Amino acid sequence: MALQQNRFGRLGFASMAIRHITHLCSFDSTRPFPDYSPKKPTIKDSQLVYTIATTIKLRRPEPLRRVLKFLEHQLRPDHIIWVFMKIRNDHRLVFYFFEWAKNRINASLEAHCIVIHILVSSNGSAHARQVIKDFVSNPEPDFVSHDQFLDGLIYTYKEWGSNILVFDLLFQVYAEIGLVEEARKVFERLLSYGVVLSVDSCNCLLVQLVRNERIELAIQLFKAMPEDGVCWNVASHNVMIHAMCKVGRMSEAHDILLGMEAKGVTPDVISYSTLIDGYCRIGELQKALDLIREMEAKGLNPNSFTYSSVIVVLCNRSKVTEAEKLMREMVDSGVVPDNVVYTTLIDGFCKIGSLKDAYRLADDMKIKGLVLDNVAYTVLICGLCRKGKVREAEELFKEMIDRGLNPDEITYTALIDGYCKEHKMKDAFSLHNQMVRQGLTPNIVTYTALSDGLCKGGEVDAANELLHEMVGKGLVLNIYTYNTLINGLCKVGILEQAKKLMEDMEEARIYPDTVTYTTIMDAYCKEGNMDKAHMLLREMLEKGMQPTVVTFNVLMNGFLRAGKTEDGEKLLSWMIEKSIMPNVITYNSLLKQYCMAKDMQASSRILKEMRAKGLVPDGNTYNILIKGHCKARNLKEASYLHKEMTELGYRLNVSSYNALIMMLCKKSRLAEARELLDEMRNNGVVPDRDVYNKFIDLSYSEGNMEGTLEFCDEVIEKCLVGESCGKQMGKK
Repeated sequence: MALQQNRFGRLGFASMAIRHITHLCSFDSTRPFPDYSPKKPTIKDSQLVYTIATTIKLRRPEPLRRVLKFLEHQLRPDHIIWVFMKIRNDHRLVFYFFEWAKNRINASLEAHCIVIHILVSSNGSAHARQVIKDFVSNPEPDFVSHDQFLDGLIYTYKEWGSNILVFDLLFQVYAEIGLVEEARKVFERLLSYGVVLSVDSCNCLLVQLVRNERIELAIQLFKAMPEDGVCWNVASHNVMIHAMCKVGRMSEAHDILLGMEAKGVTPDVISYSTLIDGYCRIGELQKALDLIREMEAKGLNPNSFTYSSVIVVLCNRSKVTEAEKLMREMVDSGVVPDNVVYTTLIDGFCKIGSLKDAYRLADDMKIKGLVLDNVAYTVLICGLCRKGKVREAEELFKEMIDRGLNPDEITYTALIDGYCKEHKMKDAFSLHNQMVRQGLTPNIVTYTALSDGLCKGGEVDAANELLHEMVGKGLVLNIYTYNTLINGLCKVGILEQAKKLMEDMEEARIYPDTVTYTTIMDAYCKEGNMDKAHMLLREMLEKGMQPTVVTFNVLMNGFLRAGKTEDGEKLLSWMIEKSIMPNVITYNSLLKQYCMAKDMQASSRILKEMRAKGLVPDGNTYNILIKGHCKARNLKEASYLHKEMTELGYRLNVSSYNALIMMLCKKSRLAEARELLDEMRNNGVVPDRDVYNKFIDLSYSEGNMEGTLEFCDEVIEKCLVGESCGKQMGKK
């Protein structure tokens, strides 16, 4: 008769007939496990079996290869089973004897099945699992199929153990080694005997399917198996939430969480944390935060994984202060941050340039007994190099080595890039050589940093040689490498070679992107060649590339540098028509041009338009406007803007301080001028000589000789002996 059909039948897997079963049942009933009794040994065989069993029991501590060596030549496959009958109550002895015997003769399928039953029934599941795994992974030539193996286990079940865990182990092993079809056949065959495998075993199958990207099959089984008696638990639902998150199907993942309680399954911290991590990975930060509040309301305490997922997103969005606030909340709730959380925050602060906070967190780690690892050191070294503090990065690199940590390619490359940006090419190549001696292979990023340093130092030929060396080593040049080289060539004014390199890119089937075009356009604009810059813009548009706000800012600066303010205004209108939102830099360029021309009416119009677009003026905006109003003698407007920028946390730059102080002096508002001068000096900003001369004259005219001499000493120190004043004047 046909065996019972179930949901698996619809998925294409039919039930298999069981050998050795004489008692069949009806369609709706379940089968009994078959009766079994092994064949009887002869008198001669019984004597040999007795000798083997007695010997291994009495000489148990000794290796079997020694105590049974004189009997090896008499051993046959049937003897193994008969010996089992004598020692079946000692599962360890059964296992060791079986391992010894199968290495000398071909143990039968029946012997394999019996030893598995004995081991499971005697709490020897670990050894039983190993026997199953060895058999299904490397079956003997005589064992034809997995079906026969399952038949054997069913056939010997009643006599040798009657522990259903045997089939759970078989199912789990099949799932673990990827034999999903065979695992499903085990499940289906056991149903015909009225046996439903444990939910933990079924979870193993779900885990393997998800791990192997077979998500759709996992979904089908998750929906079908409850109809066959499987009661999914919280771990099952967590696996499926993870599966849905893995493929970005967040609404389905959320539905699984919402449906758990309706099935009588209570979501745990892992359920919520998995879903939170999924939302974080696709950038849905608010949904992740809402879930944290929801789980807290249900009495579930978020763990380190829960918080770290959100902290990573906040740091990636440069919201590092909020991320640290969340970490403090994490500590207050009794969850101890680990290295990953701290390192993520340190990296976040480094990326926004707040090294003080990064070091504060590193010190906090040490206080809490956490050790800075390779990743933490590398993050700090990258941050220091990004801020131009290469000497400090070098000291940290040495400290890392002194502590027994081994820098990797990323660490070396970060410091090499730092040296290159500081034009310390000798140190960069020396570190490159050290890296190679340590057995590390420089990657495309390493060589790109070296090439950039060479180009910016004017060593274009050396950069080209390095380019050929990269290709010779089998490294595939990417768009970043080419863009770096083109940028370097543009910096030293070799535009034709930069343009030629862009053509070479296309021949290598690495097509120039917006950055490539914008870099060369910027170089043309700086040398006043707006026609060629326009030509590149047209070429970009013809190729279907969308210019970015940076592209337009480059063109804007080119027009304004050439005194073509009207063209700059037209470009701004064109940007808006193309739905490219101007940024603060765009408007600041126009403001600067109008302020230089003392056209403060146009400046006010631009500022009003900027605010209407939802853009907030930055420190540069205020400094530009204050200098403009000072030049136009609008002290009232300049003073108002100064007050406003101070309230917003911005500071005047040196030229704005000088302009505002001189304007206050001209309006005879000397007390305010002195107050601003003191503020300027307290902030470490050096006034220019005109300001010093003005206050020397004022102090002298007031008869304040001490003040006059103090200003004279300061101007000599700051503007004649030191270089500070010259540098500040150069920045104007």
